[in-house]
Amino acid sequence: MISKLSGILDSVSDGYLILDVQGVGYQVHCSSKTLAQCTGVGEPLSLLIDTQIREDAFNLFGFLTASDQTWFRLLISVQGVGAKAAMAILTVCPPDQIGFAIAAGDKAAVQRADGVGPKLAARIITELKDKAGKMAIEAPIKTTSVAGNNNAPINIPVTQTGADQDAVSALINLGYQRTDAYAAVMQVKQKAENDNQDIELSDMIRLALQELSL
Repeated sequence: MISKLSGILDSVSDGYLILDVQGVGYQVHCSSKTLAQCTGVGEPLSLLIDTQIREDAFNLFGFLTASDQTWFRLLISVQGVGAKAAMAILTVCPPDQIGFAIAAGDKAAVQRADGVGPKLAARIITELKDKAGKMAIEAPIKTTSVAGNNNAPINIPVTQTGADQDAVSALINLGYQRTDAYAAVMQVKQKAENDNQDIELSDMIRLALQELSL
């Protein structure tokens, strides 16, 4: 089983790259996001590898980070999600966003991936929502509807309250995307919990707006 490859980037094509490892060229399938970062043809490159062996194929899937690889494995654990669909999802929802999207129940964000329809997006969210909520996702909040982001690491709380959902709905009504709104509300909630403070809905919305504007 191949778990990592280090060599020289030989070429980049649509959906895959060729990695030259001591004269042997390995075809490695990658997300469009990963391929866009692999621009140094002729330069050293290391990739984490997932190997899929089938009767008619021996496929290698490459990742620049362990987070990419972890989410790929989680996605293909969902019935109906193949490697191609998982790569497409990671292209539109990279690891620093996909956890928030799934935890927020943001089907629209997942459906932006090629080959992912409403039913499959719903199944992904249903099956992975608890895992996304329990995983300690320590990554910057990167918003798509406002300029800038908050660089503070956050952990998604396991449980949500009605106030959380109301705050997220209020932010969506103000024009923010669901994933961004959810991430901002969770950031505010975590800060309040760390300070052992209760927070009213109006204050939660106000502080979440501040997070989104940073």
